[in-house]
Amino acid sequence: MPEEKKETQIGKVAHYFPKINVGVIELTDTLKVGETIHLKGNTTDFEQVVESMQIEHKNVGEVKAGESVGLKVNEPAKEGDVVYRIEQD
Repeated sequence: MPEEKKETQIGKVAHYFPKINVGVIELTDTLKVGETIHLKGNTTDFEQVVESMQIEHKNVGEVKAGESVGLKVNEPAKEGDVVYRIEQD
């Protein structure tokens, strides 16, 4: 039986820098390095593990709700794309 994947919305892409593949995510929930996220929008749909995050050019391990964080993404993202945390049961 396949594992159930539960997705919780944790934020949105506020800006995307295509030359460096970094998305700025405005968070409505916490996010930690090592968690798996799913970015979804009109033309965006991919999952990835969070490998590193930065606030003001400093690496951080955890970001709280209400903060914005820079996140290296594996594929192009667009402003307004929704970010979900994937929780494995």
